[in-house]
Amino acid sequence: MVTPTHCDTHSCLGHTKSSPVLRSSQGVEWREKPTGKGARLSLQLYTPHLAPSHTTDNAGKGPAETPKARPSPSRPAGPFNRAAEGEAGGGRTAPNGLRGASLPGGGRRAAGVGDGGRPAGAGRPEEALAAGWDPRGAAAHLACSAPIPGGGGTMPFDFRRFDIYRKVPKDLTQPTYTGAIISICCCLFILFLFLSELTGFITTEVVNELYVDDPDKDSGGKIDVSLNISLPNLHCELVGLDIQDEMGRHEVGHIDNSMKIPLNNGAGCRFEGQFSINKVPGNFHVSTHSATAQPQNPDMTHVIHKLSFGDTLQVQNVHGAFNALGGADRLTSNPLASHDYILKIVPTVYEDKSGKQRYSYQYTVANKEYVAYSHTGRIIPAIWFRYDLSPITVKYTERRQPLYRFITTICAIIGGTFTVAGILDSCIFTASEAWKKIQLGKMH
Repeated sequence: MVTPTHCDTHSCLGHTKSSPVLRSSQGVEWREKPTGKGARLSLQLYTPHLAPSHTTDNAGKGPAETPKARPSPSRPAGPFNRAAEGEAGGGRTAPNGLRGASLPGGGRRAAGVGDGGRPAGAGRPEEALAAGWDPRGAAAHLACSAPIPGGGGTMPFDFRRFDIYRKVPKDLTQPTYTGAIISICCCLFILFLFLSELTGFITTEVVNELYVDDPDKDSGGKIDVSLNISLPNLHCELVGLDIQDEMGRHEVGHIDNSMKIPLNNGAGCRFEGQFSINKVPGNFHVSTHSATAQPQNPDMTHVIHKLSFGDTLQVQNVHGAFNALGGADRLTSNPLASHDYILKIVPTVYEDKSGKQRYSYQYTVANKEYVAYSHTGRIIPAIWFRYDLSPITVKYTERRQPLYRFITTICAIIGGTFTVAGILDSCIFTASEAWKKIQLGKMH
Protein backbone atom coordinates (compact mmCIF):
# COMPACT_ATOMS: atom_id res chain seq x y z
CA MET A 1 0.00 0.00 0.00
CA VAL A 2 1.34 3.42 -0.87
CA THR A 3 1.74 6.01 1.89
CA PRO A 4 0.57 9.34 0.43
CA THR A 5 2.44 12.57 1.00
CA HIS A 6 0.19 15.14 2.68
CA CYS A 7 -0.04 18.77 1.57
CA ASP A 8 -2.18 21.77 2.39
CA THR A 9 -3.89 23.91 -0.19
CA HIS A 10 -1.41 26.79 -0.02
CA SER A 11 2.08 25.33 -0.01
CA CYS A 12 2.82 22.26 -2.11
CA LEU A 13 4.54 23.24 -5.37
CA GLY A 14 2.18 26.13 -5.83
CA HIS A 15 -0.77 23.75 -5.67
CA THR A 16 -4.16 25.36 -5.15
CA LYS A 17 -7.76 24.25 -5.30
CA SER A 18 -8.03 25.67 -8.80
CA SER A 19 -5.22 23.42 -10.11
CA PRO A 20 -5.95 19.82 -9.05
CA VAL A 21 -3.34 18.25 -11.36
CA LEU A 22 0.35 19.19 -11.61
CA ARG A 23 2.66 17.80 -14.24
CA SER A 24 6.45 17.69 -14.09
CA SER A 25 8.68 18.27 -17.05
CA GLN A 26 9.07 14.47 -17.35
CA GLY A 27 5.30 13.95 -17.58
CA VAL A 28 4.71 12.65 -14.07
CA GLU A 29 1.35 13.79 -12.70
CA TRP A 30 0.56 14.76 -9.13
CA ARG A 31 -3.14 14.31 -8.48
CA GLU A 32 -5.32 15.57 -5.67
CA LYS A 33 -6.92 12.93 -3.48
CA PRO A 34 -8.95 13.69 -0.34
CA THR A 35 -7.95 11.85 2.79
CA GLY A 36 -11.34 11.88 4.35
CA LYS A 37 -10.63 14.98 6.45
CA GLY A 38 -11.05 18.54 5.31
CA ALA A 39 -7.82 19.54 6.96
CA ARG A 40 -5.47 17.77 4.51
CA LEU A 41 -5.05 16.90 0.86
CA SER A 42 -3.26 13.76 -0.35
CA LEU A 43 -0.90 13.89 -3.30
CA GLN A 44 -0.15 10.60 -4.98
CA LEU A 45 2.31 10.03 -7.78
CA TYR A 46 0.70 8.64 -10.88
CA THR A 47 2.57 7.53 -14.02
CA PRO A 48 0.09 7.52 -16.88
CA HIS A 49 0.72 6.39 -20.44
CA LEU A 50 2.78 3.36 -19.35
CA ALA A 51 3.52 0.38 -21.61
CA PRO A 52 1.54 -2.79 -20.83
CA SER A 53 3.24 -5.57 -18.89
CA HIS A 54 2.37 -9.20 -18.27
CA THR A 55 1.76 -10.89 -14.96
CA THR A 56 0.83 -14.44 -14.03
CA ASP A 57 -2.42 -15.05 -12.23
CA ASN A 58 -2.56 -17.08 -9.07
CA ALA A 59 -3.99 -20.15 -10.80
CA GLY A 60 -1.01 -20.51 -13.08
CA LYS A 61 -3.18 -20.32 -16.15
CA GLY A 62 -0.66 -18.32 -18.02
CA PRO A 63 -0.04 -14.77 -18.61
CA ALA A 64 -2.96 -12.47 -18.01
CA GLU A 65 -3.12 -9.19 -19.83
CA THR A 66 -3.57 -6.11 -17.73
CA PRO A 67 -5.78 -3.22 -18.85
CA LYS A 68 -4.19 -1.04 -21.46
CA ALA A 69 -3.07 2.47 -20.60
CA ARG A 70 -4.05 5.40 -22.73
CA PRO A 71 -1.65 6.31 -25.53
CA SER A 72 1.30 8.42 -24.53
CA PRO A 73 3.25 10.89 -26.56
CA SER A 74 6.93 10.18 -26.89
CA ARG A 75 9.10 11.65 -24.18
CA PRO A 76 12.86 11.84 -23.94
CA ALA A 77 14.48 8.99 -22.13
CA GLY A 78 15.97 9.63 -18.74
CA PRO A 79 16.48 8.11 -15.37
CA PHE A 80 13.41 9.91 -14.06
CA ASN A 81 11.15 8.54 -16.82
CA ARG A 82 12.61 5.08 -16.65
CA ALA A 83 12.11 4.89 -12.94
CA ALA A 84 8.62 6.34 -13.12
CA GLU A 85 7.53 4.00 -15.90
CA GLY A 86 8.48 0.89 -13.95
CA GLU A 87 11.37 -0.34 -16.05
CA ALA A 88 12.16 -4.05 -16.09
CA GLY A 89 13.82 -5.08 -12.92
CA GLY A 90 11.32 -3.38 -10.64
CA GLY A 91 13.94 -2.81 -8.02
CA ARG A 92 15.24 0.47 -9.31
CA THR A 93 14.75 3.52 -7.20
CA ALA A 94 12.17 5.97 -8.44
CA PRO A 95 12.85 9.71 -8.31
CA ASN A 96 12.82 11.32 -4.91
CA GLY A 97 13.81 8.04 -3.30
CA LEU A 98 10.42 6.38 -3.98
CA ARG A 99 10.61 2.62 -4.48
CA GLY A 100 8.32 1.00 -7.03
CA ALA A 101 5.03 -0.73 -6.46
CA SER A 102 2.55 -2.14 -8.91
CA LEU A 103 0.23 0.33 -10.61
CA PRO A 104 -2.77 -0.43 -12.77
CA GLY A 105 -1.61 -0.83 -16.31
CA GLY A 106 1.69 -2.47 -15.43
CA GLY A 107 3.37 0.66 -14.04
CA ARG A 108 5.04 1.22 -10.72
CA ARG A 109 3.77 3.32 -7.82
CA ALA A 110 5.84 5.07 -5.18
CA ALA A 111 5.91 3.25 -1.89
CA GLY A 112 7.89 5.58 0.33
CA VAL A 113 10.31 8.41 0.65
CA GLY A 114 13.70 7.72 2.05
CA ASP A 115 16.56 9.85 3.26
CA GLY A 116 15.05 13.26 2.57
CA GLY A 117 13.94 12.44 -0.98
CA ARG A 118 17.41 11.38 -2.20
CA PRO A 119 17.89 7.93 -3.81
CA ALA A 120 19.60 5.33 -1.74
CA GLY A 121 23.30 5.30 -2.21
CA ALA A 122 23.48 8.82 -3.60
CA GLY A 123 25.79 10.54 -1.16
CA ARG A 124 26.75 13.51 -3.36
CA PRO A 125 24.40 15.83 -5.24
CA GLU A 126 25.87 14.97 -8.66
CA GLU A 127 25.53 11.25 -7.92
CA ALA A 128 21.94 11.77 -6.86
CA LEU A 129 21.13 13.65 -10.04
CA ALA A 130 22.82 10.97 -12.11
CA ALA A 131 20.76 8.35 -10.30
CA GLY A 132 17.52 10.15 -11.20
CA TRP A 133 16.88 12.17 -8.04
CA ASP A 134 14.61 15.12 -8.62
CA PRO A 135 15.25 17.92 -6.04
CA ARG A 136 11.74 19.24 -6.56
CA GLY A 137 10.35 16.07 -5.09
CA ALA A 138 12.39 16.50 -1.92
CA ALA A 139 11.22 20.11 -1.59
CA ALA A 140 7.64 19.00 -2.08
CA HIS A 141 8.03 16.36 0.58
CA LEU A 142 9.49 18.80 3.12
CA ALA A 143 6.97 21.56 2.37
CA CYS A 144 3.91 19.36 2.33
CA SER A 145 4.52 17.02 5.23
CA ALA A 146 3.24 19.41 7.99
CA PRO A 147 -0.51 19.59 8.61
CA ILE A 148 -2.36 22.91 9.08
CA PRO A 149 -2.81 23.89 12.75
CA GLY A 150 -6.34 23.44 13.90
CA GLY A 151 -7.31 21.16 11.05
CA GLY A 152 -8.69 23.99 8.90
CA GLY A 153 -8.45 24.12 5.15
CA THR A 154 -6.78 27.56 5.05
CA MET A 155 -3.70 29.16 6.53
CA PRO A 156 -4.18 30.76 10.01
CA PHE A 157 -4.83 34.50 10.11
CA ASP A 158 -1.66 36.47 10.87
CA PHE A 159 -2.40 39.82 12.53
CA ARG A 160 1.12 41.04 11.73
CA ARG A 161 0.16 41.61 8.10
CA PHE A 162 -1.38 44.93 9.20
CA ASP A 163 2.01 46.22 10.34
CA ILE A 164 2.87 49.17 8.07
CA TYR A 165 6.03 49.92 10.06
CA ARG A 166 8.14 47.00 8.90
CA LYS A 167 11.38 46.66 10.80
CA VAL A 168 14.71 46.90 9.04
CA PRO A 169 17.52 44.79 10.52
CA LYS A 170 20.15 46.90 12.21
CA ASP A 171 22.90 45.26 10.18
CA LEU A 172 21.39 46.73 7.01
CA THR A 173 21.74 50.33 8.18
CA GLN A 174 24.82 52.50 7.90
CA PRO A 175 25.60 55.21 10.52
CA THR A 176 27.40 58.38 9.44
CA TYR A 177 28.92 61.34 11.24
CA THR A 178 26.68 63.73 9.32
CA GLY A 179 23.61 61.75 10.33
CA ALA A 180 24.69 61.81 13.97
CA ILE A 181 25.12 65.60 13.94
CA ILE A 182 21.76 66.13 12.26
CA SER A 183 20.08 63.74 14.72
CA ILE A 184 21.46 65.59 17.75
CA CYS A 185 20.42 68.98 16.35
CA CYS A 186 17.00 67.55 15.49
CA CYS A 187 16.47 66.26 19.04
CA LEU A 188 17.54 69.58 20.58
CA PHE A 189 15.21 71.50 18.26
CA ILE A 190 12.31 69.20 19.11
CA LEU A 191 13.03 69.60 22.84
CA PHE A 192 13.03 73.40 22.51
CA LEU A 193 9.72 73.45 20.63
CA PHE A 194 8.19 70.93 23.02
CA LEU A 195 9.06 73.04 26.08
CA SER A 196 7.68 76.14 24.34
CA GLU A 197 4.39 74.41 23.58
CA LEU A 198 4.22 72.94 27.08
CA THR A 199 4.61 76.42 28.58
CA GLY A 200 1.83 77.72 26.37
CA PHE A 201 -0.37 74.77 27.31
CA ILE A 202 0.06 75.32 31.05
CA THR A 203 -0.34 79.12 30.88
CA THR A 204 -3.88 80.48 30.93
CA GLU A 205 -4.70 82.56 27.88
CA VAL A 206 -7.02 85.56 28.02
CA VAL A 207 -9.04 86.14 24.86
CA ASN A 208 -11.00 89.35 24.29
CA GLU A 209 -13.96 90.03 22.07
CA LEU A 210 -16.27 92.94 21.30
CA TYR A 211 -20.04 92.95 20.99
CA VAL A 212 -22.96 95.35 21.37
CA ASP A 213 -25.04 94.59 24.45
CA ASP A 214 -25.69 95.56 28.03
CA PRO A 215 -23.79 92.84 29.90
CA ASP A 216 -25.03 93.54 33.45
CA LYS A 217 -28.79 93.45 33.02
CA ASP A 218 -29.32 92.60 36.68
CA SER A 219 -27.78 95.83 37.93
CA GLY A 220 -31.02 97.74 37.62
CA GLY A 221 -29.51 100.32 35.27
CA LYS A 222 -26.98 101.47 37.86
CA ILE A 223 -23.19 101.70 37.85
CA ASP A 224 -21.16 101.72 41.05
CA VAL A 225 -18.51 104.44 41.29
CA SER A 226 -15.52 104.64 43.62
CA LEU A 227 -13.79 108.05 44.03
CA ASN A 228 -10.73 108.97 46.06
CA ILE A 229 -9.40 112.52 45.67
CA SER A 230 -7.25 114.88 47.77
CA LEU A 231 -7.56 118.68 47.84
CA PRO A 232 -4.62 119.88 50.00
CA ASN A 233 -5.68 123.53 50.08
CA LEU A 234 -9.43 123.26 50.74
CA HIS A 235 -11.09 122.69 54.13
CA CYS A 236 -13.23 119.57 54.57
CA GLU A 237 -16.36 121.58 55.56
CA LEU A 238 -16.28 123.18 52.11
CA VAL A 239 -15.86 119.98 50.06
CA GLY A 240 -18.97 118.31 48.69
CA LEU A 241 -20.11 115.95 45.91
CA ASP A 242 -22.91 116.80 43.49
CA ILE A 243 -24.56 114.31 41.03
CA GLN A 244 -26.84 115.03 38.08
CA ASP A 245 -27.81 113.24 34.85
CA GLU A 246 -30.26 113.33 31.91
CA MET A 247 -32.88 111.31 33.78
CA GLY A 248 -33.49 114.36 35.97
CA ARG A 249 -31.40 113.39 38.92
CA HIS A 250 -29.81 116.36 40.66
CA GLU A 251 -28.29 115.73 44.04
CA VAL A 252 -26.18 118.34 45.86
CA GLY A 253 -23.92 117.45 48.75
CA HIS A 254 -24.05 113.68 48.49
CA ILE A 255 -22.88 112.22 51.79
CA ASP A 256 -23.95 108.54 51.68
CA ASN A 257 -21.00 106.08 51.85
CA SER A 258 -18.53 108.98 51.82
CA MET A 259 -15.78 110.02 54.11
CA LYS A 260 -13.72 113.23 54.55
CA ILE A 261 -10.23 113.03 56.03
CA PRO A 262 -8.45 116.31 57.04
CA LEU A 263 -5.01 116.97 55.57
CA ASN A 264 -2.24 119.47 56.42
CA ASN A 265 -3.48 120.14 59.94
CA GLY A 266 -7.01 120.75 58.69
CA ALA A 267 -6.02 123.01 55.82
CA GLY A 268 -6.72 120.31 53.26
CA CYS A 269 -9.17 117.43 52.78
CA ARG A 270 -9.24 113.95 51.33
CA PHE A 271 -12.61 112.80 49.99
CA GLU A 272 -13.45 109.08 49.62
CA GLY A 273 -16.85 107.94 48.47
CA GLN A 274 -18.81 105.10 46.86
CA PHE A 275 -22.01 105.94 45.01
CA SER A 276 -24.02 104.84 42.00
CA ILE A 277 -24.96 106.59 38.78
CA ASN A 278 -27.56 105.82 36.13
CA LYS A 279 -26.60 104.34 32.78
CA VAL A 280 -27.30 107.57 30.99
CA PRO A 281 -25.08 110.56 30.20
CA GLY A 282 -24.52 112.81 33.20
CA ASN A 283 -21.88 114.21 35.52
CA PHE A 284 -20.71 114.31 39.11
CA HIS A 285 -18.41 116.99 40.44
CA VAL A 286 -16.48 117.98 43.56
CA SER A 287 -17.20 121.58 44.54
CA THR A 288 -18.13 123.95 47.33
CA HIS A 289 -21.77 124.19 46.23
CA SER A 290 -23.02 122.33 49.26
CA ALA A 291 -21.19 124.59 51.74
CA THR A 292 -23.22 126.93 53.88
CA ALA A 293 -20.90 129.83 53.03
CA GLN A 294 -18.99 130.07 49.77
CA PRO A 295 -15.28 130.96 50.01
CA GLN A 296 -13.98 133.89 48.04
CA ASN A 297 -11.05 132.11 46.38
CA PRO A 298 -11.42 128.34 46.65
CA ASP A 299 -8.26 126.46 45.65
CA MET A 300 -9.15 123.48 43.40
CA THR A 301 -5.67 122.04 42.98
CA HIS A 302 -5.96 118.29 43.57
CA VAL A 303 -4.60 114.78 43.23
CA ILE A 304 -6.85 111.93 42.04
CA HIS A 305 -5.91 108.65 43.69
CA LYS A 306 -8.68 106.51 42.27
CA LEU A 307 -11.70 106.71 40.01
CA SER A 308 -13.22 103.37 38.96
CA PHE A 309 -16.57 101.99 37.82
CA GLY A 310 -18.06 98.61 38.62
CA ASP A 311 -16.16 95.73 40.22
CA THR A 312 -12.46 96.07 40.78
CA LEU A 313 -10.47 93.77 38.52
CA GLN A 314 -6.92 92.88 39.42
CA VAL A 315 -5.85 90.53 36.66
CA GLN A 316 -2.29 90.45 35.42
CA ASN A 317 -3.16 89.37 31.89
CA VAL A 318 -5.59 92.24 31.37
CA HIS A 319 -4.13 95.71 30.91
CA GLY A 320 -7.16 97.90 30.62
CA ALA A 321 -8.04 101.48 31.59
CA PHE A 322 -9.99 100.59 34.70
CA ASN A 323 -8.42 103.45 36.69
CA ALA A 324 -7.31 105.79 33.96
CA LEU A 325 -7.25 108.87 36.23
CA GLY A 326 -5.41 107.17 39.05
CA GLY A 327 -2.40 109.29 40.00
CA ALA A 328 -3.49 112.43 38.12
CA ASP A 329 -1.70 115.38 39.73
CA ARG A 330 -3.02 118.93 39.30
CA LEU A 331 -1.21 120.62 42.21
CA THR A 332 0.64 123.03 39.91
CA SER A 333 -2.44 124.22 38.06
CA ASN A 334 -4.21 127.56 38.48
CA PRO A 335 -5.88 127.53 41.95
CA LEU A 336 -8.95 129.38 40.65
CA ALA A 337 -9.37 127.23 37.52
CA SER A 338 -12.06 124.67 36.96
CA HIS A 339 -11.17 121.15 35.70
CA ASP A 340 -13.28 119.19 33.25
CA TYR A 341 -12.73 115.45 32.78
CA ILE A 342 -14.71 113.99 29.87
CA LEU A 343 -15.10 110.25 30.33
CA LYS A 344 -16.19 107.60 27.82
CA ILE A 345 -17.23 104.56 29.84
CA VAL A 346 -16.89 101.12 28.17
CA PRO A 347 -18.71 98.12 29.75
CA THR A 348 -16.33 95.24 30.42
CA VAL A 349 -16.96 91.60 31.35
CA TYR A 350 -14.32 89.26 32.74
CA GLU A 351 -15.04 85.51 32.72
CA ASP A 352 -12.65 83.16 34.49
CA LYS A 353 -12.02 79.47 33.77
CA SER A 354 -14.84 78.37 36.05
CA GLY A 355 -17.35 80.49 34.09
CA LYS A 356 -17.86 83.11 36.80
CA GLN A 357 -18.37 86.61 35.38
CA ARG A 358 -17.43 89.95 36.90
CA TYR A 359 -18.70 93.25 35.53
CA SER A 360 -16.51 96.28 35.41
CA TYR A 361 -16.06 99.38 33.26
CA GLN A 362 -13.09 100.86 31.53
CA TYR A 363 -13.02 104.46 30.44
CA THR A 364 -11.08 106.87 28.33
CA VAL A 365 -10.52 110.42 29.49
CA ALA A 366 -9.87 113.87 28.15
CA ASN A 367 -9.50 116.93 30.34
CA LYS A 368 -9.36 120.67 30.13
CA GLU A 369 -8.58 123.45 32.61
CA TYR A 370 -10.25 126.87 32.44
CA VAL A 371 -11.41 129.89 34.47
CA ALA A 372 -15.10 130.51 33.92
CA TYR A 373 -16.81 133.90 34.00
CA SER A 374 -20.40 135.04 33.71
CA HIS A 375 -22.15 138.41 33.47
CA THR A 376 -22.05 138.57 37.24
CA GLY A 377 -18.37 137.87 37.47
CA ARG A 378 -16.15 134.86 37.95
CA ILE A 379 -17.85 131.48 38.42
CA ILE A 380 -16.92 129.38 41.41
CA PRO A 381 -14.48 126.71 40.23
CA ALA A 382 -15.18 122.92 40.49
CA ILE A 383 -13.80 119.54 39.43
CA TRP A 384 -16.19 118.08 36.86
CA PHE A 385 -16.46 114.44 35.72
CA ARG A 386 -18.74 114.31 32.68
CA TYR A 387 -19.45 110.78 31.46
CA ASP A 388 -21.18 108.95 28.66
CA LEU A 389 -21.55 105.20 28.03
CA SER A 390 -20.30 103.34 24.98
CA PRO A 391 -22.62 100.77 23.34
CA ILE A 392 -19.63 98.46 22.72
CA THR A 393 -18.92 95.82 25.38
CA VAL A 394 -15.50 94.27 25.85
CA LYS A 395 -15.37 90.70 27.12
CA TYR A 396 -12.27 88.96 28.47
CA THR A 397 -12.36 85.17 28.74
CA GLU A 398 -9.81 82.92 30.38
CA ARG A 399 -9.02 79.90 28.24
CA ARG A 400 -6.55 77.06 28.37
CA GLN A 401 -5.35 75.29 25.26
CA PRO A 402 -7.26 72.00 24.75
CA LEU A 403 -5.35 68.78 25.24
CA TYR A 404 -6.07 67.51 21.73
CA ARG A 405 -4.61 70.68 20.22
CA PHE A 406 -1.48 70.31 22.36
CA ILE A 407 -1.06 66.68 21.25
CA THR A 408 -1.63 67.63 17.60
CA THR A 409 0.98 70.38 17.82
CA ILE A 410 3.53 68.06 19.43
CA CYS A 411 2.94 65.40 16.75
CA ALA A 412 3.34 68.04 14.04
CA ILE A 413 6.58 69.27 15.61
CA ILE A 414 8.09 65.80 15.95
CA GLY A 415 6.94 64.51 12.58
CA GLY A 416 7.84 67.65 10.67
CA THR A 417 11.26 67.98 12.28
CA PHE A 418 12.18 64.35 11.63
CA THR A 419 10.94 64.57 8.04
CA VAL A 420 12.92 67.71 7.25
CA ALA A 421 15.98 66.31 9.03
CA GLY A 422 15.68 63.07 7.06
CA ILE A 423 15.48 64.93 3.76
CA LEU A 424 18.49 67.05 4.72
CA ASP A 425 20.51 64.01 5.77
CA SER A 426 19.58 62.15 2.58
CA CYS A 427 20.67 65.07 0.41
CA ILE A 428 23.99 65.41 2.25
CA PHE A 429 24.67 61.66 2.08
CA THR A 430 23.83 61.50 -1.64
CA ALA A 431 26.06 64.46 -2.39
CA SER A 432 28.94 63.01 -0.37
CA GLU A 433 28.67 59.66 -2.13
CA ALA A 434 28.61 61.37 -5.51
CA TRP A 435 31.68 63.40 -4.56
CA LYS A 436 33.55 60.24 -3.56
CA LYS A 437 32.74 58.66 -6.91
CA ILE A 438 33.95 61.75 -8.73
CA GLN A 439 37.20 61.65 -6.81
CA LEU A 440 37.63 57.98 -7.71
CA GLY A 441 36.88 58.72 -11.36
CA LYS A 442 33.73 56.61 -11.48
CA MET A 443 31.46 59.51 -12.34
CA HIS A 444 31.92 62.15 -15.03
